[in-house]
Amino acid sequence: MPEPADGELWTVGAVILDARGHAFAQRRSPDRRLFPDTWDIVGGHVEPGETLLAALAREITEETGWRLSRVRRLLGVSTWTGDDGLGQRHEADFLIDVAGDLDRPQLEWAKHSDFGWFGPGDLHRLRENRAPGECLIHDLVADVLSAGRG
Repeated sequence: MPEPADGELWTVGAVILDARGHAFAQRRSPDRRLFPDTWDIVGGHVEPGETLLAALAREITEETGWRLSRVRRLLGVSTWTGDDGLGQRHEADFLIDVAGDLDRPQLEWAKHSDFGWFGPGDLHRLRENRAPGECLIHDLVADVLSAGRG
């Protein structure tokens, strides 16, 4: 498990699969500073002093109303720079299981405008409104789906 160092900015992300093996994504609102009107997995920034898993559990509940029930595995760590002037971030993405009604996520409607479940035939939609080369979410979900149920 990665350990954030002092002064580093970290984010966490969660790939959540339903019973059909489709991955959950939510569309960021068009007025969001980072990646407006794009599809994203559940996740967000790690607060100072917070562990990656505590941040993951908090973000899942805040963004969907679901509860983290199991971390299947760490999918990887990537580094990216947003256009918000905060500089470089490290992102730890996980394949997880949640408890809750998967048909009725409780989205933060001020931050997200839609949600969907993405199977192999829907993956192209994860590139909507992304700049060329911004394929992190698409590629992450595609890797999970190509590996089966994880």
